Amino acid sequence: MPHSPLSFKLITFFYLLLTLSGASLATVGHHRRPRFSPHNYRDALAKSILFFQGQRSGKLPPSQKMAWRKDSGLFDGSTMNVDLVGGYYDAGDNVKFGFPMAFSTTMLSWSVVEFGGVMRDELNNAKEAIRWATDYLLKATALPDTVFVQVGDANKDHVCWERPEDMDTPRTVLKIDRNSPGSEVAAETAAALASASLVFRRSDPSYSKLLIKRAIRVFEFGDKYRGSYSNGLKDFVCPFYCSFSGYQDELLWGAAWLHRATKNGSYLNYIQENGQILGGGELDNTFGWDNKHVGARILLSKAFLIQNVKSLRDYKGHSDNFICSLVPGAPFSSARYTPGGLLYKMGDSNMQYVTSTSFLLLTYAKYLTSAHTTAHCAGRTITPNALRAIAQKQIDYLLGENPLKMSYMVGYGGRYPRRIHHRGSSLPSIAEHPAKIDCSSGFSAMDSDSPNPNVLVGAVVGGPDQNDGFPDERSDYEQSEPSTYINAPLVGSLAYFAHSFGQL
Repeated sequence: MPHSPLSFKLITFFYLLLTLSGASLATVGHHRRPRFSPHNYRDALAKSILFFQGQRSGKLPPSQKMAWRKDSGLFDGSTMNVDLVGGYYDAGDNVKFGFPMAFSTTMLSWSVVEFGGVMRDELNNAKEAIRWATDYLLKATALPDTVFVQVGDANKDHVCWERPEDMDTPRTVLKIDRNSPGSEVAAETAAALASASLVFRRSDPSYSKLLIKRAIRVFEFGDKYRGSYSNGLKDFVCPFYCSFSGYQDELLWGAAWLHRATKNGSYLNYIQENGQILGGGELDNTFGWDNKHVGARILLSKAFLIQNVKSLRDYKGHSDNFICSLVPGAPFSSARYTPGGLLYKMGDSNMQYVTSTSFLLLTYAKYLTSAHTTAHCAGRTITPNALRAIAQKQIDYLLGENPLKMSYMVGYGGRYPRRIHHRGSSLPSIAEHPAKIDCSSGFSAMDSDSPNPNVLVGAVVGGPDQNDGFPDERSDYEQSEPSTYINAPLVGSLAYFAHSFGQL
C-alpha cells in the first residue's frame, strides 16, 4: 500500500534535517560507504546507457544489443550532398534535432568527466554512446561557418506513427550559416565537442584533438555571427525546440567548456569580459536543453574553488544561490516538490529537470568537498552531504521510491511504464513484422491499450504530474515520452551512487 503524501513529506523533512546538520552520506573517496543500498544503481546505470542504442540512427554496428532496432536514415543528408548518417533520434519520433542532441552529448560527456573514474565496466559503454553522437556532430560541422542542425521535417513526421526503419517522411536538412545564424546551436555543439575531447583525451588522443579543434572553430562561428536559429528556421524548429532562453547562455556555456578543455587563457578572458552580459538573471534556476545558465555557473565555480581562479569568484555565489533555491526551508527556497517529494518544474517532460538538477547537485558537492568548503544560504551552511541527500532522494524517487511504487525507468524494477510514447517501441519489430508499416497504419498501435512489444530498456519517461499521478498512456507524450536529454545527466548520478554504495 503506498505511503500517504503526508508521510512522504515527513520522511523528506527528517532526511534533509539530518543531512543539513552534517549527517554522513557516501561520497567518492571521502566518506564511509553506507551498509544499506536501497536500489541497484549499477543495474540502473547499465540500462541508462543501453537506452541510447534504442535511439540510434544510421547503420547499426554488430555490437548492437538493442536487437529489435535496425538500420535507418541511411540516406540522411543526400538531398544536400552531405553525409549526415548517424546520430540520435531525440525522443519518440524519427527526427534528428541537433540542438538537444548536442546538449545530450555534453551531459553524457560531463557525466564521464566527473564520474567516469568509478564507472568501471560501464565506462566503455558510455564512451561508445558519446562517440555515436560526436561522430555525427563532426559530420554536421564539416563545412566552415556551417552547422547542419536538423534532419527530418518534424511537422510531417508528427502526423505519422511509423518505425524509423520504415519512415518515408521528408528527410529535410536544415543548417545555420553566416546568413542564417544560430549561436545557441553552434555554441552547444562546441560544448559537446569540447567536453567529449576530455573524455577521449587518454584513450584516443588523436580523436580528442580532432574534437577540440572542431569545437574551437564552431564556437568562433557561433560567436562571430550572432543570432538565434529560432528566427531563421522558425517554421521547422518551433514549437519543437525553439530557443526561449536566447543564445547568450550557450555562448557562456561553450566558452566555459573550451576553457576547461584547452586551458587557453583567451577563453577565461572571454568569460571575464562577457560573463555579466551573457550570464542571465541570478534567479534563473532551470537547467535543461534550452537554458544553460546554471550549468555554466556550476562548471565555472570549479575553476574558482579548485584552481583558485579569483576572477571567477562570483560563480561560487551564483551556484550557492541555485542551491538555496532547491533546499526546502532554506532562505530563498523557491523549488516546488510533489507531495511524494519529486522536484517539479513543469508538466511537459519534468523528469529532465529532475535528472539534470540531481547531476548538478552531485557535481557541485564534489567541487565543494575538494575545496573543503560548503554552500551558504543567507548565513546558513549547506554541506556537500546535504546536496547528495537531495539528489539521492530524487534518483530514488525515479527508481521507485514514490507513492505509486513505480520505476520511471523502463526495464528497471517490477513495475515500470509499459506504454511509452515511442514509435519504434510501440510497433512490432522488423523481425516480427517484416512488411512495411506506413504512416497512418501505425496509429492502431499508438491508440492501443496493449503494452509496447519492444522494451526500450533504460528509457526514462517524462514522469508523474504535480500530484504524483501517472496514467501510463501512450498518447500522453508529456508524461510518457522518453528522451536522450532525460537520460544523459542521469548516467553520472547513477555512476556516483553505484560507486558510493559499493556496487562498482
